[in-house]
Amino acid sequence: MGGEEKRIELRSMDSRGRLSPHGQWKLSSDEKWLCSLRVGIEFRELIMTKVEAVIQNSRLEAVKSALQEIGVEGMTVIEVRGHGRQKGHTEVYRGREYSVDLIPKTKLEVVLADTMVEKAVQAILVAARTGKIGDGKIFLTRVDEAIRIRNEERGEGAL
Repeated sequence: MGGEEKRIELRSMDSRGRLSPHGQWKLSSDEKWLCSLRVGIEFRELIMTKVEAVIQNSRLEAVKSALQEIGVEGMTVIEVRGHGRQKGHTEVYRGREYSVDLIPKTKLEVVLADTMVEKAVQAILVAARTGKIGDGKIFLTRVDEAIRIRNEERGEGAL
């Protein structure tokens, strides 16, 4: 039959609603019957996660170093402006007071295999935290596919 092969992972949910891994298998597309399991166990394809962190500009080097230490190889860094709850601040320039409602921040984007996501989140939290308002936010988004343009490699290998 020779259908397309996909890696899948078996997980169950604990009492707090967190998923815990139970192993990995390869499943060809002509074996879809394997996906129907009893209630309480989830069978899903291994996918990737995009980690987006909006952090203070001064914390970028610390966050980059922390991510490199855990094995994160590539990242995108973007200078951005915005505000959260603090809604900006006022500054004095040449004797005049100005309202700055969009604060300069740094946005860091990384797409990772699911096995690396929690380590990366913890590394960012520790490295970016000052304990003050404006430390930033982390957003996690599921990524179904990644494709390397040079050779059309797909999935985690393209990361």
